[in-house]
Amino acid sequence: MHYRPRMSTRPAKHSLTLHGHRTSVSLEPAFWDAFRAIAAEKDTPLNALAAEIDAARRAEEGLASAIRVFCLNHYRRP
Repeated sequence: MHYRPRMSTRPAKHSLTLHGHRTSVSLEPAFWDAFRAIAAEKDTPLNALAAEIDAARRAEEGLASAIRVFCLNHYRRP
């Protein structure tokens, strides 16, 4: 699957379930698209991938920021 960014840059809020609890995350549409594409590529449910990112992030780092960095790093890899 090839990632194509959307033109809108306004963050969109979506709900995720992490460890049995609902949480809202605001990301720009291009990051939501990339995050969904990566989850599909890994054949991993979006909530499970979000939980992995959540578990690996530093305490001072927000979940939305951690997801953005995860997406960026995924597409930067050789």
